[in-house]
Amino acid sequence: MLIPLDTADSPGALLVPYPSMLDVPHELVEHVSWLIYARRRELKSPWRRPGCFKQALLALAHLRKNETFAQVGAGFGVSQATAWRYVDETLDVLAARAPGLHEALTGLGEGDFVIVDGTLIPTGRIAADEPYYSQKHKQHGMNVQVIARPDGTPLWFSRATPGRTHDLTAARAHGIVQACLTRQILVLADRAHQGAGATVRTPYKNHREQLDHHQQFNRDHARLRAPGERAFAQLKSWQILRRARCSTRRIGTIVQAIHTLLTCNYSG
Repeated sequence: MLIPLDTADSPGALLVPYPSMLDVPHELVEHVSWLIYARRRELKSPWRRPGCFKQALLALAHLRKNETFAQVGAGFGVSQATAWRYVDETLDVLAARAPGLHEALTGLGEGDFVIVDGTLIPTGRIAADEPYYSQKHKQHGMNVQVIARPDGTPLWFSRATPGRTHDLTAARAHGIVQACLTRQILVLADRAHQGAGATVRTPYKNHREQLDHHQQFNRDHARLRAPGERAFAQLKSWQILRRARCSTRRIGTIVQAIHTLLTCNYSG
């Protein structure tokens, strides 16, 4: 079956769908399909086409492989507009289940520690380039902060802010510093968070003649923070966040949706 695709770049082109494997558990697709079913019941439109399982699979394929809506729509036999609509609906369903900051910190308190870090979600250039260009990463994108457990399990992802936002500014704006101070939770962060004060601990600055105990502190600090990289590695295993093509306003929703996918309980 050939599917016509008319774009400015490829007028009259034909898309050829082909069988492929999606590297997500079958239980995850079923779980998302049940969430979609519940949403359809809530909207009193449970019998739409495609079915809930097919919609879940379509959305997960888009997130996992970062195929365009035209490509993923062709593979599922629906139009580009329909593919966009179903992915958008699925993202909202998943993002609504992501925990808020205070919910994520529930059960933690004095004696516990978390890892806080920031990353850039790369995007293409847009008209308002300046706020989205990160001097640190030398590319355009959106800044996202994470709070992770000592083993690297993500507890909470922040909303996305323009790429030029400094990590410390973002951490304060999202309320991370104050929330952890209130609960007396120790925060291990990198040098980008120096000056946060409160319960935030960062490495000592590099000096030519750094004291021995400062060097040992930095080594211990790096060892404890290292698992935090797993949180962003898990997040960016979903290809859509390696080079986002969507509106910058939707990146935060995508991050929240993927967080739900990373932490959802299939048996729930």
